[in-house]
Parts: sequence; structure tokens; C-alpha cells
Amino acid sequence: MKKRLSFLERAAAVPHLVWTLLFIIGPLLFVLYFAFTDNDGAFTFANIAHLSSYAHIFFVSICFSVVATAFCLLIGYPLALAMARAKPSTQKLLLVLLMLPMWISLLIRTYSLMTLLDNGGLVNSLLRAMGLAPWHMVGTGGAVVLGMIYDFLPYMVLPIYTSMTKLDKRYLEAAADLGCNPCQTLFRVTLPLTAPGIFSGITMVFVPSISTFYISQKLGGGNFDLIGDTIERQFQYTSTYHIGAAISLVMMLLIIASVAIFGRFADKEEEGMLA
Repeated sequence: MKKRLSFLERAAAVPHLVWTLLFIIGPLLFVLYFAFTDNDGAFTFANIAHLSSYAHIFFVSICFSVVATAFCLLIGYPLALAMARAKPSTQKLLLVLLMLPMWISLLIRTYSLMTLLDNGGLVNSLLRAMGLAPWHMVGTGGAVVLGMIYDFLPYMVLPIYTSMTKLDKRYLEAAADLGCNPCQTLFRVTLPLTAPGIFSGITMVFVPSISTFYISQKLGGGNFDLIGDTIERQFQYTSTYHIGAAISLVMMLLIIASVAIFGRFADKEEEGMLA
């Protein structure tokens, strides 16, 4: 029999419900309204049909996000593994070092990276001091991807590290007893058992990467128009609110689909672990 909530328990949920209605459901309803209306308020599908002209922007945004997520995984998994195998005191220190940049605003971090990579920045100054030709980085796709990796790498490391700390060491001992070398243990035991953390990390990196706009503006030098940049530009003028809302709606659907897909994979891995 389902337990009925007391009056105090129901009252405690009211602030959360109000917050959800005002700042989650409300904005979504506004996006839906503007996406399917014209400047006169009449219902129309023209805004959705007009999105075909932004297909290239969606393609570039998805490509950049996938590349940044892949590099975060390649860098983050070994880092999480090293952190999980370190001494407890060392783990705490590494966690602080990992989270320390997150205490700083993303804007400041992006400006700092832009200063380092600029033509007159620290990296190119060192190259000139060594007698090498400067490397033009700001304004390239590589700089945008690097900015995404720099800003969102902790989101990949933390869930994987959490999965590794919860891993039963007896599985590793059993694999060693059965003749597995460290490489085989990693790919046959550690990697499958930490798959839920991997999928969580992929989701946490892919979602902000595909919706970012400030990183591409500063590190891309205005040469790359991503989904976030396009939405920001459309909402700068009242006459283009409806196109911006339509793009926002499609981006939300992309994010929901990616979260659902990765969540499904994670659920399957957890079911396989429990089977």
C-alpha cells in the first residue's frame, strides 16, 4: 500500500514545484509558442521549415561536440583511472586540482585560454624564443574544440572516477588469478564495469558542448557559427524571435535524444552487471 504524504511533506514540495513551473515549464512553453507562431501571433510551420537553411550549422555543431567529447573521454578515462588508483590523500589533492578551474567563471577561463593561444600569447612567444615559426591557433576549429575540452573535461572525469571508486577490487583480483595481465584486466573488467560512468560523462560533456556559444565566439574568432551562436543572434532582435525559438526547440530535442540514448546504454550496462 502506497504511503500518503503528510501535509508538511506536501508543503515542502511546493517551492520546488513553483520553481519548476516558473523557470523550466514556463520558458519551454514560451519557446513552443514562438516556434509555431509568426510575428502576428498566427500558428505556422514556416519557422520549422526555415530550419533547413541552418543544416550546416547543426552539422558543424554536432561534429565539434562529438570530437570534443571523444577527446575528453580519451584524456579523462586514464586520468580518472590514475586518480582512483592513487593514495586517498593524493586522490583528494587531485580532485581539488581538477575542480579548481571550475571555481572560476567560464568567461574568464575562455579569455585566459585565448590569451595563451593568441598570436602574441605565451605559446607563440615561447615558439619565437626557440626560433620556431608562430602557430596561428585562435580563429581555427582546433581552438574551439580545445576550448570545449578545457572547459568540460572535469564533467567527464568525475563520473568515471566515481564509478571506479565504487568498483569491487575483488573482480580485479579474480581477473589476475585467472591469468589476465593489466591490459586485459583493463579492457575486459574495468572498462565494462565502469561503462555507466563513461556514458554519464559523455552525456555531461556532449550536452554543454553542443549548446555552447561563448567559446566559439572568442576562440573561433567569429569564423564558426554554432547552434548557440545562432540562437543568441536570433534573440537579439524581436523580429527573429520565432526562428530562434524554432532552433532552440530542435536543439532541445537533440539534447533530450542524446540523454535518452546514453541513459539507455547506461541502463543496459547496469542490468548486465547485475545479471
